[in-house]
Amino acid sequence: GLTEALAGEILDSRQAGKVGHTMPDLVRQRVFAIAQGYEDGTDAARLADDPGLRFACDRSIDGEDALASQSTLSRFENLITGRDTVRMLRHLEDASVRELKRRYRRPGRIVIDLDPSVDPTHGAQQGTLFNGYYRSWCYLPIFGFLSVDGGDREHLLFCARLRPGTSKEMRGTIPLLRRMVARLREAFGPRQKILVRLDSGFAYPMLFDVLEELGVQYIVGFPSNSKLKDWAESRGRLPTARARARRSKQAERVYDEQLYQTRSWPHPRRVLLTAEALPYPGRPLKNPPRYVVTNLRHKPENAFALYYQRGDVENRIKDLKCDLAIDRTSCSHFVANQFRMILTSAAYLLFQELRWRLRRTKYARAQVGRLRVALLKVSARVVESVRRIVFHLPISYAFTDDFARAACTLGARRRQPA
Repeated sequence: GLTEALAGEILDSRQAGKVGHTMPDLVRQRVFAIAQGYEDGTDAARLADDPGLRFACDRSIDGEDALASQSTLSRFENLITGRDTVRMLRHLEDASVRELKRRYRRPGRIVIDLDPSVDPTHGAQQGTLFNGYYRSWCYLPIFGFLSVDGGDREHLLFCARLRPGTSKEMRGTIPLLRRMVARLREAFGPRQKILVRLDSGFAYPMLFDVLEELGVQYIVGFPSNSKLKDWAESRGRLPTARARARRSKQAERVYDEQLYQTRSWPHPRRVLLTAEALPYPGRPLKNPPRYVVTNLRHKPENAFALYYQRGDVENRIKDLKCDLAIDRTSCSHFVANQFRMILTSAAYLLFQELRWRLRRTKYARAQVGRLRVALLKVSARVVESVRRIVFHLPISYAFTDDFARAACTLGARRRQPA
């Protein structure tokens, strides 16, 4: 019901008598095409008569009731308004919380991860700006994920918001966190433990005040400065790490902590340090200190181990970019590009649901590209009769057993031999 619900958030201003493709039809066609690897609207020309896609979109396989053309889909993408995208983004947030509630009735601790990512542009798209850090004209979207500490390591996508290329990490972050914390406590109860995990780009004074106001746990990367460097050197943490690395010829880490207060903070906060020494053959010893600000009571090494799990979120963003082309924002208008990101997010949520259904198989942690090649993009001969539609799969299909096992897991019945 995801595509139909998203279509229900769109205000259809077309003349009803001239409509050949309803909003649910168009949303479903685009989402399923993106899931199959056809992210461009121009692919609609070759897919309009594809029997598998027509069947998935509730169209007749052999009739003249073809799917929408490329020009129809282009008009559809540019028909969407900013208010439509806001409603759809809110629906994705609600859908992710409901999915988390369905999977975990009593989760120990829910983790919210936010991470920006660069989206290079190669045209005159609205809102694209030059970012000096990435040295390119780009958008700077922000992605949000939900997970359960100690759960199945799946990070449910709940936000994919497009932003201009010079946006700071804090743009839109505080309202988003307020909404998600309220939704999670409404779904799981007011005493639900929630951890917010962010990198150092989010370390603004206002953010820490809001996190403490919301009553959540947090662990946030913190940029280095001269006082923190002096602390690391004076306490001997950096020299100790360097000496150990020279002796062992391996990477070494030393941890420390202190209460620290900047001029803009109303009170001291707990800052953790990890002094790392990384030896490389033929090169000077690499010795970068890292800091996080947290209200957790964990030991420094355990807190950093929890913080480093943020790296798995980057793998989810890699799925979105490499396998679903969420950065294919080539429309001229900003809102149309945001709408494309929403459709791609919906396709990714469907893949996450597929992974969850296959959690007891070898595809529980499979990437989107693997799922697509093994289970979705299969050649078949389609025969439609009065009573049924039959998909004849090839005998030489390399993933026959996996396909059958996955289909039965999803609810299909294995036909017994006569």
